[in-house]
Amino acid sequence: MVGSSHEALHRIFQKDPALLTRALQRVLDVPFPEPREIAALNVDLTEIEPVERRVDTLLRAETDQGTYLLVVESQGKADERKRGSWPYYLSYLYEKYRCEPVLIVITQSSATAKWASRPIRFGFRGWDSLTVRPLVLGPDNVPVIEDERQAERDVPLAVLSAMTHGRGPRAAAILESLASALRTIDPDSAAVFVQFVDSCLADPQAKQMWRDLMTAIQYFWRHPLAEQVREEGREQGLEEGRAEAKAEMVLHILEWRGIPVPDTVRERVNACTDLDQLETWAQRAVHALEATELFTGG
Repeated sequence: MVGSSHEALHRIFQKDPALLTRALQRVLDVPFPEPREIAALNVDLTEIEPVERRVDTLLRAETDQGTYLLVVESQGKADERKRGSWPYYLSYLYEKYRCEPVLIVITQSSATAKWASRPIRFGFRGWDSLTVRPLVLGPDNVPVIEDERQAERDVPLAVLSAMTHGRGPRAAAILESLASALRTIDPDSAAVFVQFVDSCLADPQAKQMWRDLMTAIQYFWRHPLAEQVREEGREQGLEEGRAEAKAEMVLHILEWRGIPVPDTVRERVNACTDLDQLETWAQRAVHALEATELFTGG
């Protein structure tokens, strides 16, 4: 189970390695050659001396132009120690595998992206003995995917969009489009992507909206991520309590999508104790244009 946004931001490329090269080609306009094969490698770069060094994700890409090592680092904030560790990673990997390493940094912060994109130069003025130029994926260049059809065309990229942009006023549209797109892929992959997004949503309201959306389409409940919520439900053990929670979820989905909820709708939802009916309303809330469409299925 993914426990942090740091882990999720690089593990998505372990789940779908081809997403990384698509991001380089389409997001950064880097003419990276099309891989014939991509394989995950051991991330441990520890030498015989007792100094432990690990990259976040390491992939080997076989292309018609040669073999490349894709070194993925998830970065939450600026860290000047990376001026030493990143060049070390690349030099060590080249010495070990004898193929070209490429450093890719992914972040949710515009400020961190700006910092990470600065070249790391070793040497004296006018003569660089070594230059490291990271490729950076962040909120300023990863596309915002708010359209359901666009999300369906490339679900992993839509997941990356949600992980990178899952905050602010556009979060609802991003999460809704991804929630719909997840219906089009196999449930096991969907469950993994659900967890990645959940781990990266720092905004409590966006995280709760995501969990409500996932509950409505049943993916959330297939994953260990839901165990805590299920345990709380068992402790409560009351049909009435479960109905109240479900009713609250229905109203939350509407409110977070920016749809006004009249008192008459709120009262009817809160008064309902039929879990099946509330489940139907929750699914309708994901796509309804008006609150009253809960009851008509429009």
